[in-house]
Amino acid sequence: MRTIWLSGAEWLAVLRIGLGLWWLESWRHKDRKGWFERGTGIAWAADVAGRHRWGVVRTGFRRVVEPRPKLIAYVVVYAELALGMGLVTGFMTPVALVAGLLLNLLYLVLMIHDWAEQGQNAMMALISLVALFAMAWQTWSLDAAFGLFR
Repeated sequence: MRTIWLSGAEWLAVLRIGLGLWWLESWRHKDRKGWFERGTGIAWAADVAGRHRWGVVRTGFRRVVEPRPKLIAYVVVYAELALGMGLVTGFMTPVALVAGLLLNLLYLVLMIHDWAEQGQNAMMALISLVALFAMAWQTWSLDAAFGLFR
């Protein structure tokens, strides 16, 4: 593979790190006080799920999220932080890529009506797939330094 400036593996590391920075920005701009104290994030998601065209989304939200809104708020917010940190540092990268892909797909399904958000989730999911199948943890990562996931 011919590339300009960096090797193919280094460009994949740039892609992985960029995806991690995207997750960190998603975490950074969240109103954590609103999510944790006032339940704003889960309330918004409940409104979206309640009007969703797919019954499975409404039912799943009622069964999984509504009984434990505070826990789910913490899971969502800190999952974004953990994904960002894992991808930027290249630590447990395949796990972070799969978890991020699943979270993006969950967001994509939940917000099927909100096309403004869909581009971001689709692109993040695509980057996750490329980085996963190209094994983007081989360069500039703690995984490579520790000899993980060879």
